[in-house]
Amino acid sequence: MPTSSEVEKILVVSSQNELAELAQQAMGTSFEVIRAQDQQEGLEKARKEFPEVIILGHLEPQGTTFNLHRRLREGWITRNIPLLVVDIDTADRSRRALTMEEGLQMEADQYISLVGEDGQALSRLAEPIIRLRERVGKHLKERLNTFKEAVLDPDIFCVTWEQVAGRGAFEMQQEEIIENAMKAARRKKVHAVSVTDNPGGNPAISTEMLCTEIKKLGIEPLVHLAFRDKNRNECESLLFGLAALGVRNILMLTGDYPSRAGFKGQPKPVFDLDSVQGLQLVDLMNRGIDYEMAGRRVTLAPTDFFAGACISPFKQHESELLGQYYKLRKKIEAGAQFIITQLGYDMRKFHEILMWLKSSGNNVPVLANIYVLPYGAGKVMNANQIPGAVVTDKLLQDIDAERKAEDKGREARYLRAAKMYAVAKGMGFAGAHIGGHGLAYETLEYIIEKGEELDARWREFIPEFDYPQKSGFYLFKKDEKTGLNTREEASRQEKPSRPGIVLLSRIAHSLIFEPKSPLFKCLKPMARLIDRSPRLKPAFTYLEHLGKVILFNCMNCGDCALFDVGYLCPVSQCPKNQRNGPCGGSYNGWCEVYPNERLCIWVKAYRRLKAMGKEEEIGGNMVPPCNWELWETSSWLNFYMGRDHLAAKTGIARESCPEKGQDK
Repeated sequence: MPTSSEVEKILVVSSQNELAELAQQAMGTSFEVIRAQDQQEGLEKARKEFPEVIILGHLEPQGTTFNLHRRLREGWITRNIPLLVVDIDTADRSRRALTMEEGLQMEADQYISLVGEDGQALSRLAEPIIRLRERVGKHLKERLNTFKEAVLDPDIFCVTWEQVAGRGAFEMQQEEIIENAMKAARRKKVHAVSVTDNPGGNPAISTEMLCTEIKKLGIEPLVHLAFRDKNRNECESLLFGLAALGVRNILMLTGDYPSRAGFKGQPKPVFDLDSVQGLQLVDLMNRGIDYEMAGRRVTLAPTDFFAGACISPFKQHESELLGQYYKLRKKIEAGAQFIITQLGYDMRKFHEILMWLKSSGNNVPVLANIYVLPYGAGKVMNANQIPGAVVTDKLLQDIDAERKAEDKGREARYLRAAKMYAVAKGMGFAGAHIGGHGLAYETLEYIIEKGEELDARWREFIPEFDYPQKSGFYLFKKDEKTGLNTREEASRQEKPSRPGIVLLSRIAHSLIFEPKSPLFKCLKPMARLIDRSPRLKPAFTYLEHLGKVILFNCMNCGDCALFDVGYLCPVSQCPKNQRNGPCGGSYNGWCEVYPNERLCIWVKAYRRLKAMGKEEEIGGNMVPPCNWELWETSSWLNFYMGRDHLAAKTGIARESCPEKGQDK
């Protein structure tokens, strides 16, 4: 359940003041004990305060405690809060919390009976205090987000196990995911089981549904959320549902482009929010969304999500790689609390992300992606058929040679994964995100145990992961002694791009869209006049769109992001509509969706901005999602009237839009 305070709360509902005093003494000053004297007050405070544990004592009349327990256990808001019924044993049975019949219906761990010595208050006796502290502590431990605790604890090497969801409701692939989660929950070697979201852009069983089932098995789920298929309302609805069901760990992703395997062909991609904006939404929900309804302000109860993000450091070109790190900077600023790398086998690239975080002053924990790679999967990745996954020709040749062994290379690939585990731990990663097609739990456990065994020798294995891409760019210079990176940054020699349209756009922007420009001050009244004219406005909008179609292939979104992407349109030129930086799917500079046909829009933007010495702006310019209310309206008028995101950033006051009924 959510909490809005760093001090954990315990609610005591009892007509006996002694019970609240006992609870306060048992739990100490690090807990706030909230008191309620009757059933109604207890219900109200349980629903508003979101306590960590609720303690129920004697309530009048007899049977009220049992009834309140039932209502709390069945309540939508309170059903996940641990309950403890405390009976202060007394000769007067009418003063007990439960009758014998009611007590028999309780779960053993939800009931405790405390007995004091003659004439002495319970709060002065050690044994009742210790018993209550132990029982409440047990419930608090059950509520801990063990994945979050493991990721943030520098003394724990966190392990997550990736499961790939498949198509269908009653298929063996789904059965195997549940069976794997049950094994992981029992053996306690894994801190979270992660489930992919429509992998490869293919339809699959809902990751949210599977993760709620995994939660019931006693292990933390890690939900992969790709907002590719959902608009922002659906994203918010989905997150509320996960929060209500106690699923707290989120890996925010852009997601693969939709495949052709959908019902009657390729579905329409949505990409309404990117991963940066998705993290902003989660951060807002964790603080409590504030909105206006029927003329009054409403603040929603805060959620308790632990959200992370991905980075793809295995990029070949300077422009590709820097785009990844600039976007990661935004993800961290937007609220990412942990990072998981994409799939690759170059240890310099793994080390690079730790170096970048340190040099940029960020202390976000990172999990290394370790994929148990057979030849078949390696061949597919080598052919760039799985966006973002990098398997070089040399690595594929090595795996091909290994499969000639009697066991078809099985032992070699398991050992490779164990060595990656050891090196990742030695370098300072917070954990390992382990996956592999058909990976059995026993194999996973072998990788973990063997990795721990090899931990002390991790430096010996670095040369075994020397798989650079041809002419690949690194952020830092190579350390020839260790095979990793030095602290010295590498020179950035990729040639900038200076197309004439950029110079023209910059001149136009400085003259027309800079509030300090004399021309801006002249155009502002004209824009207001056009905006309020039923005849002039459509004509102006048409001519503006015509010119921008010719120059920028404009889609007439009305909330223009040309200035944010090096004077390139992310709506028309990026299949995923990415406004805050590149997705992880580009390869050799090419767009994931149009390989060898179109360069990634952010590769082009980087080169354009580098020519102006402004490439760092990619990491500092946080761009909101497109406001679809402005679709097919004039972006120029929207800017001058203060209605689009650039106007808000510039500080232009908002003015009304008569035909749409927008307010000042």
